[in-house]
Amino acid sequence: MSSKNFFSLLSYELERIDSLGLSKRQEKVIEGFTRKNPPKAIIEGKNYYIFNSNDYLSLCFHPRLKQKEKEASEKYGTGPGAVRFISGTFKIHKDLEKALARFHQKEEAIIFSSAFAANQGVIFPLIVGQTRNTVVSDKVLVVSDELNHRSIIDAIRLAKLSKEQKAIFKHLDTENLESIVKNAIGNFDRVLIITDGVFSMLGEVQKLKKIADIKKRYDERFKNGILIVVDDAHGVGVLGKMGRGSEEEEECEVDVLIGTFGKAFGTDGGYVVSKKIIIDYLRESAATYIYSNNLTPGTAGASLEAIKILQEEEGFQIRKKLIDNINYFKKLAENEKIPMAANSFHPIQPVLIGDPKKTKKIVKKLFDYGFLTTAISYPVVPQGRDEIRIQINANHNEKVIDLLIKSLKEVMKKII
Repeated sequence: MSSKNFFSLLSYELERIDSLGLSKRQEKVIEGFTRKNPPKAIIEGKNYYIFNSNDYLSLCFHPRLKQKEKEASEKYGTGPGAVRFISGTFKIHKDLEKALARFHQKEEAIIFSSAFAANQGVIFPLIVGQTRNTVVSDKVLVVSDELNHRSIIDAIRLAKLSKEQKAIFKHLDTENLESIVKNAIGNFDRVLIITDGVFSMLGEVQKLKKIADIKKRYDERFKNGILIVVDDAHGVGVLGKMGRGSEEEEECEVDVLIGTFGKAFGTDGGYVVSKKIIIDYLRESAATYIYSNNLTPGTAGASLEAIKILQEEEGFQIRKKLIDNINYFKKLAENEKIPMAANSFHPIQPVLIGDPKKTKKIVKKLFDYGFLTTAISYPVVPQGRDEIRIQINANHNEKVIDLLIKSLKEVMKKII
């Protein structure tokens, strides 16, 4: 026996995944973008309409962001050189954290290399402390929505909690959540409620106001209270009057909000906003902050400019255009009886298919028609919930949306 046997096992697993129509590794290679409005992706010399991007506000190509990225790179260089506690912190990173705190109306902010890294770095120490011997550790119950993002699931797994310390509440079911919290009284010192703000596969918004109300009712029944942690990667920039995300949309406040620059802000990286005491603690305990390099200065500069734009009249107009595009798409899809997720008023507009191979065939045919869309299948979504995730952005227009709906209807009629 040798490593060749192991490679054979890997080959068998890849063949199994491929046979089920679940493979994800054959990505399209984008060579560049056109400068027309809307921009198109260039793949093998051909142009494709983009309906699979998280760049909801179409800020990725904004001239102000590109200019600030250039200026920051010229001032600070292309990279940070090392982690912050070793080589120091660039002023532009501190400026970005201050701008985030003001934008979200929180006391402090901390930035990470990605939103996935933020979830990994934040959730673990908030569950068990920096080490299992720290005074922060207590008997905690972690309660998670059943459709939470993989980054949340993996972060909870890292804590290696007992079976009794983990609970899952039914998707968007706050009555089920409240029942779990009530049953925990007297058995746990603290409850940590973790959820997505917007669920990335269905575009549904969590009922954060009701969750905040549950905290108000039961917080004092636990020795160390209840903490609400929300990953709002898909909500920030899109939801709420000022684009502050699910909190603003639901008119409530959570304890820890995790966001990303890699979607509506049009740049890259993750961040967390919260009370100063929590952020100070995370700077001492979040491994993916302490031991990972920071954002590039250029990315920080572009992100700062994106936050400014969101708070200006231009930002309001961009969000209005996005909302108009979403409503127009939903109206056409409903008229054509295309099976959609009814509860989404978010840029994520999933077409529900329910079969992995048919889903991939439709996406492949749409590509032939000149559209980039994405097939989503197990394990990203539960088995039998395969979908085509259509993502609307502010640069789309009615003509392009008309063409997509027409093409989608034709393709589905042939395949389903």
